[in-house]
Amino acid sequence: MNEFSVGDQITAFVAERDWAQFHTPENLAKSISIEAAELLECFQWDAEASPERVREELADVLTYCLLLADRIGADPNQIILDKLALTREKYPVDKARGRSTKYDAL
Repeated sequence: MNEFSVGDQITAFVAERDWAQFHTPENLAKSISIEAAELLECFQWDAEASPERVREELADVLTYCLLLADRIGADPNQIILDKLALTREKYPVDKARGRSTKYDAL
């Protein structure tokens, strides 16, 4: 098992190729959107997409998300927890449980 974290491995991969120079927040955000579209494309004509291809595209999305978080100095775990706290307030259990409607319709 490798002793380096996923983030460390991504950083090393990028450094070996000297790609950090291209990883502006704007470019990384664009890449997230492009890779997310490729993930969605897995389901374009069939709801039963190839699990292997879905995992590959999801890995690309997550990789770019981690790169963007690193570039802007954000801890991915913390920003997710912060957003989850806001979402808990926006969608209280007693009003949102089992519903998919928007919060303003609650």
